[in-house]
Amino acid sequence: MYSNFSFLKRSILSALCVAGLAAGLGACKDSFLDVEPQGQRRDTQFFTNQEEAVQGVNSIYGNLRSWPLVAFAHLAITTVTSDDADKGSVPGDAAFLDEFDNFVFAPSQGILNDYWGGQYQGINLCNQVLANVPNINMDAALKNRLLAEAKFLRAYHYFNLVRAYGRVPLVLSPVTNASTPDEINPGQSSPEQVYAQIVTDLTEAGAVLPTTYAAADRGRATKGAALAMLAKVKMYQKQWADVLSLTDQVIGLGYTLAPNFEQMFRIAGENGPESIFEIQAQTIAGNCDASNSQWAEVQGARPQYGWGFFIPSADLVAAFEPGDLRRDATILYRGETTPQGDVISAASANPYYNQKAYVPSSVDRSCGYGKDQNVRILRLGEVLLINAEAANELGQTTKALAAVNRVRARAGLTALTTTDQAALRQAIWKERRLELALENGDRFFDLVRQGRAGTVLRAQGKKFVDGKNEVFAIPQQQITITGGKLTQNPGY
Repeated sequence: MYSNFSFLKRSILSALCVAGLAAGLGACKDSFLDVEPQGQRRDTQFFTNQEEAVQGVNSIYGNLRSWPLVAFAHLAITTVTSDDADKGSVPGDAAFLDEFDNFVFAPSQGILNDYWGGQYQGINLCNQVLANVPNINMDAALKNRLLAEAKFLRAYHYFNLVRAYGRVPLVLSPVTNASTPDEINPGQSSPEQVYAQIVTDLTEAGAVLPTTYAAADRGRATKGAALAMLAKVKMYQKQWADVLSLTDQVIGLGYTLAPNFEQMFRIAGENGPESIFEIQAQTIAGNCDASNSQWAEVQGARPQYGWGFFIPSADLVAAFEPGDLRRDATILYRGETTPQGDVISAASANPYYNQKAYVPSSVDRSCGYGKDQNVRILRLGEVLLINAEAANELGQTTKALAAVNRVRARAGLTALTTTDQAALRQAIWKERRLELALENGDRFFDLVRQGRAGTVLRAQGKKFVDGKNEVFAIPQQQITITGGKLTQNPGY
């Protein structure tokens, strides 16, 4: 065996620093630009054997649940900016989130730098694996799989970056003492260049990754994850024939819709039959530093469970059709009794909370609330809706209806029957909103790619400016660090 511990829940936070600091790369810094002085000797060496290769990849997975990638920065950029969520909590608490809710944030806002730095920390960890693991004398099949996992994860980080900021530095090798000035301080690449690299990484990963893992390694990237992510990336590029082909492949890999939508988001539903990729999280007894995901905690009902931020908007609540089972599985109401028997206090600070982030009181809270809640990134329900959207854009109405109606049937709704392409497009977009609401941070970016962000968001009272707010400001801290080599996005 190449590992003597379970990957699923044991890629601990301390591993985030192992690969980077042992090699002298400063991987635990907020900025990917932080490197050692030239000529400084490395005190220790890493990536010398098979075990360290596995640990290096584990550190990338561990980074996925860090504060910048699942908590305030992630949710401020991807969620509160959409029509699905409001700031929540109480007036005055984390008031800077109102700046994102209303699109009045400045480039100096620290959240922008947190999200940027978190993604590049992950990319640097990926690049370390991709640069060093090929030189290790180890099992060849395992080596190839680990490299494919790193490519998938690098693509995931770059997809987050290019959607959020547009023009970003494309860094494909680790920053080392031997790096050139341009490697240490790279310029921005066009979105087209970044997308091309994402496609390359995902294509190469999908050709190598297995379809399944043994239980000890469940949660690692699979072929289905690479193909589904590639389909999603190509959806943003409107390459509909590729999207349809890729989603058909994923649908044929044996995933099935979870029979109960609400139960899918409980602890027992993690990594279930519908799951394609999730960020793994768990309370690890005696190691609260490793039990570090705060995705659920920052959204939990305040003050009973969590901090009460990023709450469902009234517009989202009203968007569900009568009888849609997803509404009560997505919206946690003040004063309700959950299916697990918890009574949400009638004195809670807000009328609604994200039920997908709810963790019952029976779950261990020794390290804080919700540390066991995985973050769902890709699942079959989304793939079916991507498949439906691609089929509709290609004029394959019957195929589109078949895919979207599988999702509606699970939600307890009647089948769609329209054959009008424009009407079906709107219906599929609505299903995507409701199926994925408050789950994986796609709603804002969906509105942008659909070309209707300004119309929809201004109708909700947000101060979205066309030609500006489709992307966020390049963090001023990064522009300063680079001596102005990075340039600001238009309008900021």
